[in-house]
Amino acid sequence: MTKQYDYLVVGGGPGGTPTAMALAAAGRRVLLVEKGPGLGGTCLFEGCIPSKIFRESARRFAELKESARFGLCLPTQDVAINWSAILERKRSILKRRSDAALNNTEHFKTLETLTGQCSLVDAHTARITFDDSSSDEVKFDKAILSTGSTPFIPPIRGADQHRVYDSESILNIDHIPSRLVIIGGGPIGVELGQIFKTFGSDIHILEAAPRILMPVDEELALHLQQRMINEGINITARCQVTAINHSGQSVFVEYTAENGEKQRVNTDAVLMVTGRRPNVNGLGLENTRVKHTPHGIEVNDNLQTAEDNIYAVGDVIGQPMFAHWATAQGLALARSLLGQKHMFPRRESNTAVIFSQPEIGIAGLTEQQARDAGMDVSVARYDYSQDARAQINARDEGLLKIIYDSHTHHVVGVHAMVDGAESIMGEAALLVQTQIPVEAIAGSIHPHPTLTESFVFAIRNAMMQAAQKNKQET
Repeated sequence: MTKQYDYLVVGGGPGGTPTAMALAAAGRRVLLVEKGPGLGGTCLFEGCIPSKIFRESARRFAELKESARFGLCLPTQDVAINWSAILERKRSILKRRSDAALNNTEHFKTLETLTGQCSLVDAHTARITFDDSSSDEVKFDKAILSTGSTPFIPPIRGADQHRVYDSESILNIDHIPSRLVIIGGGPIGVELGQIFKTFGSDIHILEAAPRILMPVDEELALHLQQRMINEGINITARCQVTAINHSGQSVFVEYTAENGEKQRVNTDAVLMVTGRRPNVNGLGLENTRVKHTPHGIEVNDNLQTAEDNIYAVGDVIGQPMFAHWATAQGLALARSLLGQKHMFPRRESNTAVIFSQPEIGIAGLTEQQARDAGMDVSVARYDYSQDARAQINARDEGLLKIIYDSHTHHVVGVHAMVDGAESIMGEAALLVQTQIPVEAIAGSIHPHPTLTESFVFAIRNAMMQAAQKNKQET
């Protein structure tokens, strides 16, 4: 007998799992289907978490080598890296988190989870194929597609050869390459480039755009780019990679420079980080009215597809592709479907952290994005070189920019580059989400010495400068 469910959720990542749990918590009968090794999705197994585990090891390694700056004399400065131990720690953490996610779902009596490939037969029927090639059909009233994305590999000759990695496979590499060419200067390329540089790799980043991190505030991105160059990371912008050739134990990456000259760089490994594409293959969308393009499944403002009873959240509907964005969409959708008070997330309120060194925190619009949208904005700035907490941390390089409407004084964007930016972006998110006026920030009391004080200092400085300007004009 074919089982009937209220909701079918396809994909057990940061979009699908919280959505399924929220629906089940309300007593709905939910089937959650995941084809991967466990619940957690790309973020847990091939993205956010494993890369940050690498980063933490790199960070601790760098701090040990800098111990003398803090008045600490270690027995030896020859700190060794045990790569196999780092990989084992990664495996342990991933298993712990995956097991915890599965355990959480077991607390819901009306939530069932299955491991297999799910394909839509029609708008109310799906076939689930298991590892042993057997399959079951299920019926559902509504479906939520949250199948995530996979790395996009451009059609470059030799990209499918040995020692060419993508953002997922590089996290399972069994050694630290002596030389690593990274094709792509986006967040993943920057983060992994600095990580492997700290571990001792010679890094060369090739980027087609005029600079790294194109969507990021230009001033912050250029500052970080120069910092990376000063660290010894080679960055070649405005170039086009044409081929990856193998010869014996060497790999040669060929590219065309901005001036049209053909160039070649010799390396031991290549990392391709040229974006991601939504996972739509094998979903059986052709058996429904659901529409999709190479950029993802098409949905309306309520995350509903062209098939009235089928919805989609997360990477599978395109940019922005963040775990927290998928979770926010999924939970808002669950509340909407349950008839509860809800508000779907707005792109102009999204937040993110690029785990570079120093980190870059993003909340809301950049100054340029706000002006392009026709807004009259002002910018409050704060130089972290004068910050007490940053100086104590010996990480006083950085800048904070708060973008606010010149007329309403509502905050529309917060952008920070400083070691520890990850810890202050929660407050930044609230400022943007609530569009709080800057006067409220200036009047708030922040603990000292902390990085969060920078919000108050930036606004107070901007208000004093505005007052002095008005006085001079009158």
